[in-house]
Parts: sequence; structure tokens; C-alpha cells
Amino acid sequence: MSDTTSSPTKDGRSLVAIVLALCAVAYVTLTSGFGQFTNLVQRPAFLLLIILLGFALYPARNFGRGGWIVDLILASGGAAACASIIWRSDIIATSLPFAEPLDLALLIILLLASVTLMVRMVGWAFPSFVILALAYALWGSVIPGTFGHRGVDIWFLTETLFLGDIGLWGLLTGVAATTIAPFVLFGSMILNTGGGQTFMDIAMRVSGRSPGGAAKMATVASGLFGMVSGSAVANVATTGNLTIPLMQRLGYPARLSGAVEAVASTGGQLAPPIMGAAAFVMAELVGVSYLTIVKAGIIPSLLFYTSIFVILHLLAKRWQLPLVPEEDMPAWREALDLKRLLPLIAGLTALIVAVFSGRSIAFSAFIGTVVLLGVYLALNIRGKEDLRICSKAILAGAQDAGVGFVTITVLLAGAQILVSIINLTGVGVALSSLIVDGFSSLPLLAPVVVALACLVLGMGVPTTAAYILVASILAPAMIRIGFDPLATHLFVLYFAALSAITPPVCVAVFVASGIAKTSWFAVAKQAMRLSSAIYLLPFAFLFIPGLLGQGSATDIALSIVRATIMTCAIAMLASGRAWDQRGVLTLLLWLAALGLALAPSIYAVGGAAVLSLIIVFLPDGNGGVPETSSLATKEIGK
Repeated sequence: MSDTTSSPTKDGRSLVAIVLALCAVAYVTLTSGFGQFTNLVQRPAFLLLIILLGFALYPARNFGRGGWIVDLILASGGAAACASIIWRSDIIATSLPFAEPLDLALLIILLLASVTLMVRMVGWAFPSFVILALAYALWGSVIPGTFGHRGVDIWFLTETLFLGDIGLWGLLTGVAATTIAPFVLFGSMILNTGGGQTFMDIAMRVSGRSPGGAAKMATVASGLFGMVSGSAVANVATTGNLTIPLMQRLGYPARLSGAVEAVASTGGQLAPPIMGAAAFVMAELVGVSYLTIVKAGIIPSLLFYTSIFVILHLLAKRWQLPLVPEEDMPAWREALDLKRLLPLIAGLTALIVAVFSGRSIAFSAFIGTVVLLGVYLALNIRGKEDLRICSKAILAGAQDAGVGFVTITVLLAGAQILVSIINLTGVGVALSSLIVDGFSSLPLLAPVVVALACLVLGMGVPTTAAYILVASILAPAMIRIGFDPLATHLFVLYFAALSAITPPVCVAVFVASGIAKTSWFAVAKQAMRLSSAIYLLPFAFLFIPGLLGQGSATDIALSIVRATIMTCAIAMLASGRAWDQRGVLTLLLWLAALGLALAPSIYAVGGAAVLSLIIVFLPDGNGGVPETSSLATKEIGK
């Protein structure tokens, strides 16, 4: 990651950070469980807490001993700006006041505080977009041609961003404060009350003793963690410190170990039932329920992990990658320890039941958290020492939730600024029209252009922010060309996520390579190899609606068969096993199966399935003798 990025502090501010994190958790619990305030109170009040907590967690590193003065000015100024909106919420809601010099000053310091926190958390990539957007709003009138606009003066910009609920206090900040935050709290409590260790142990038991077991275990564990954390980078940093050293200790090449963790962690934020923060934002942007997004994401996420498992299995067989030793495997009794497992099951069950019974997403997360903690305390407290241990775990969960609140909310506030300026200046409409005019006669090329734009705009940017940025600008163009809105937004989300493992700025790979102590570029090459089928999967959403659960049961089943054959064929080709032992004939047969699977005819798909089965049961050309592990180490770097 960028050198400008800070990590949460561990110095004397820790106590302040803990107190503020508890205040933020209390606010989220109160508003999700017992009702929210009006928009112009709920959103600025939450952002006020987040700014104070953010400067406690990410202090200045570049101002020497005077850094605390800089932080104090920015934190207090940003908090004062939020407090002024709360104080005047009724007036703003009813009279839409004109901006005054004090409003401009408060907006400037609030923007400075927000951008400063973004830089300290994720580096300069995303904050640069925000700064450029503000500059474009003020001086875009001097730009000739399609992308120029009539101009926005500083007072109107202040009224738009600060004195209303369509700027900083708009939809995305609201989603962070009312929908995402309760889920972040729920996920943090799961991980800190034993659920995290349960994920790891179950993954080890399920996958550890199969070919490539350590890599498969890392994939399962990272997927389970990622569903809760919703952040590829955080997921790599958490699970990678356990899985990457284990793979390397068993003889896996460092570049493969890092790549497995980076790819699996990226997929976790795309997997139901939570799908990270972006799913909540998508529900608002597309105008459908969160459950609709989750249902649409089930089959794609299964295909995502199927492709990884297939290619890992093939590589393991080809290169004789070692199994996880039996002595390193947790016993099933330990993996399924009821004191850890029952709170997890109870919390998830309560959440799902609440969602399906029609409760709001925020209230459902609140119920899930309460049930989770209730069962956890009931099962684990038998005395004062147990109470101390449980309290420590819950406090750790609150602290982790606080870090998650800051990351999500500050970035979504920045994304809200971008969206507001896109709408204010009309640049989104201009770019959308340009794409529609250029590709309306060539609709197959439009998704390719949008995919490349997602990968470029997502470089160094967290998935949620990257998704919002591209969805606001480019998704409308694809919808106008004729693509389904839900399929289009999932397409954008997948490529925004894949930017985390795509060179040259691939933050998940950077973190994984640091843990694996190897070249980031070597890890990136392996990550792209493991993801070879995944880069093509989003295109299937656009042309095979059954993958998103749309259509009849027959259509959905046929779509799953087609996509599974395509996924396995591409994985086989990417692994090299398609021709390493059986010659050119097997390669041609896989290509034929892939071509038949692309056709929508049920007869073509049936032929593809038959061909696939024939290939699977063909004997190896060399008697089934796999390559040596030394060749594995050499070949895997290609």
C-alpha cells in the first residue's frame, strides 16, 4: 500500500479511541434498534463521531510533535461543521437557506478533515478523485467541448454540498450511517466472539487433507471472513497472516501463496449473505430490495469460488503440492465447539429470519447482534474470570467495529461528494451520451470499455468507492444501450472488486506480497492466472440472465450448467493441465466444449456436458504420473 497510508494508532490516544468507538457503537445500536433521527440529524451526528474517532485512530505522522495540533484543529473543525447542521436541521429542511461566509468556512474545514482521513487510510488515489471533482465543479466552465459545463460558483457549491440532503448528507452517507454500520458491528462481533476461529477451523477440516489443501483452506477461510468484513485488503491482512505462512511452510511457492489469499479475499466481499458494503449501496442505486441483490449474487459467487477450487486442484495434482499434515488439523470437536458455533448460528439465523419477515436491514442486523451476544454470554459466563474474558472480546469487537465505521463512512462521504458533483455538473450525462453514441451500434464493445474503466478507476480505491464512482458515470450508459440494470451494476461491482488484484495498482496483492515476502508483480501474475475465469464471469451476467436467478427454473438450471462448463474449461486451460499430459487432443476437446457451452441451445449445452465428462475420464497420457514439485516451483512463476 501507499507509504502515505497510516495504521490505527497504538499510542496514548488509544483510550480516547476506545471511548469514541464505544460511543459510535452505542449510537449505531440505538438508532438501528430503536429508530432513526431525521436525515439532517442522523447523518451529520454519525459523521461527527466518525471524524473524531478517525483522528484518534489515524494520527498525523508527518508533522512531528505538532501533529496533535493539526489533528485537533481538523477534528474539532469537522465536528463543529457537523454540529452546525444538526443545530439548524429544521431551518435547512424547511427554508433552504443561502450560504454565508461561516457556512463556506465550515464546509472547507469539513472537506479538509475528510480528505485528510482518506489519505491516511487509503493513500492518495481516491482523495485525488474527490479533489479533482471539486476543482472541476468550480472551474469546469473553462473546459471546451462536451465535458465543459456552465460553471458553479463557490456559494452555490456550498449550498449543494453542505446546506441540504443531496450533498454531503445525501444517500451514500445515509447508507453508511443507517444500513452498513449495523452490519459492520454484527460482523465485528462475530469475528471476536469465536466466529473467526470457527471459520478457520471449519475451512481447515473441510479442505486441508485434499490436494492443494492449504490453498483451498485459505480460500474457504478468506471467503467466510470476507463475507463479514467486506474489505479485500483487511481480509488479506487478517487471514493472510495465518494462511500464507502455512502454505509457505508446506512448500508452496511464495507467489502462489500470496495470490491465493489475495484472490479469495477479493471474492469474499462478493459473496452472500452480506456481500460487503457495496450491496447495500447497489440496492439503493438500482431501486430494488437488498434481498434481490443477495439472491442475484448467489450463483455468481459460487462460480467465483468454483473456478478457484478447480484451478487449485489441478495445479495441486499437476505439481504434487503437499497436503496439510494431520497434526496441524484441528479436531472436529474443536472446530465445532458449541460455545463458538452456537452464537454464530443463532446470530445469523436471527438476522435472516428478521430480513425475511420484512424488518428493515438495520433492525435485522441489530437483532442478529443482540441474539449473537446473548447466546455467547449465556454459554460462556460461569464466573468472574469468564465475565472478564467475554467483556474483553466484546470490547475488541467494538474497537474493530469503530475502525470499520471510520473506513466505510469517510470513503462513502467522499463518494457522496463525487456523485453530487457528477449530478451538479452533468458530466455523467455527457460521458454516458458519448458511450451510447459510440457503442449503440456495437453493444458488445460497451461492456469491454466499461470493464477497463472499472479496473482503471478502481486502482488503489476501496471496492465500495470504486463501484459507486463507476456506477454513477458508466452504468447508466450500459443501461441506455439495453443491458439489464441489475446485471449492469453487478458487472460494475465485480470489476471494481477485481481492480484490487489487477496491476499496476493492486492493493490486495501489495498486502499479500508483503506477508509472503516476495515480488508483488509475481503475486499479481499468479492472482490473474487464478482469476482467469473470473475476469470473464461478469460478461456472462449480461448475456445469461439465468445466472442472476432470472427466468424459469429450466433457464436457471441451463445457465448454471453452461457457466460451470465454461468455468472449468477456462480453469483447465489456465492451469496447463488441459494439454500437459494428454496432448493436443485434450486441448481441442476443451475448446470445443467451451464453444458449445457459449451457445444458448440446450442441445449444444448437452454436447458440451458430454464432452466435458469424456475429457474428465480420459486416462492420462503418461500413465497418471504428475510433474515434479521442482518443476512446479519453476512453472508457477510464468
